Amino acid sequence: MTKDWRVDRVEEIRSLIKEAEPDVVEEIKWRKPSNPDGVPAFSLDGLICTLEMYKGKVKVNFAKGSSISDPDSLFNASLQAPVGRSIDLHEGDELDSEAFKTLIREAVKVNRK
Repeated sequence: MTKDWRVDRVEEIRSLIKEAEPDVVEEIKWRKPSNPDGVPAFSLDGLICTLEMYKGKVKVNFAKGSSISDPDSLFNASLQAPVGRSIDLHEGDELDSEAFKTLIREAVKVNRK
């Protein structure tokens, strides 16, 4: 069986979040029979984002995404949602590491307001 690309992508994103904000707290939430591993949730002075695997994509949900400056236009999902914003990543999609880390830092700034 080949390794699932989504697992590697989740690990990459987890590392970027911790590089951007070393004090971030990661918790596993919302365990259920259909998702026994739960959902990684990252917080620092409030929820920053969650990281979910779906069939065919990895989704990074930013809890207060509509309040976060996104000059590099990383958000590509839930753009009309009243509060949150998301980044959907499919196999082979590029993710600008520095822009993503900036987005994480911006999310923490929003939490601290």
